[in-house]
Amino acid sequence: MSALASSISELFGRGGPVMWPLLALSLISVALIIERAVFWLSVHRRGREQWLGDLSDRLRAGDEAGARAIVSGDRSVYAAVGSAILASPPHDGLAIEMVERFRRSFERFGVTLSTVITAAPLLGILGTVTGIIQSFELLGETRNLADIESIASGIAQALVTTAFGLVVALIALFPYMIFRAQADRVVGAIERLSAARIDSAQRLARNPSSGD
Repeated sequence: MSALASSISELFGRGGPVMWPLLALSLISVALIIERAVFWLSVHRRGREQWLGDLSDRLRAGDEAGARAIVSGDRSVYAAVGSAILASPPHDGLAIEMVERFRRSFERFGVTLSTVITAAPLLGILGTVTGIIQSFELLGETRNLADIESIASGIAQALVTTAFGLVVALIALFPYMIFRAQADRVVGAIERLSAARIDSAQRLARNPSSGD
């Protein structure tokens, strides 16, 4: 542990003060990734496609009691959407309404992760640029070619911030893309459930006797 702590301390000493906000971004991104991973694992658990298919079939058949029975035993965003669809009058903009109503829950922290992905490399470059500026200032002050080796070492050390910034961004990038795909999957399911509800209402309007 002491060797690890010493290595981390040396790394941050090389990178300079920019390493601290990069560390903060890395901790934030890891915490959000864990939270979103737990969320999506619970939402898209095993059997979810069958659950959605059953709910869609109930809505399309106009079986509101059966649809309510399906959503009543579930606490996911899909159950909340299903309950909202049942409580809303069917109309052409139902899918858009449901997506916008529940977008905050299934796209939560997406903007934050996107900001980390963008900001981390920029902070790394900032740290590198400031380190290079300091190295050239040292060269201008000493005017001694013998110090070129130490200046080159300083520039190499300054590049540590760029490397660290890229690592932080990459750590956040791949989970972010996975979470975006999961959010798109939710949008597709909302459109599917809304269409089933609208189809049922339209069929009932064409043939009122079918609802008896």
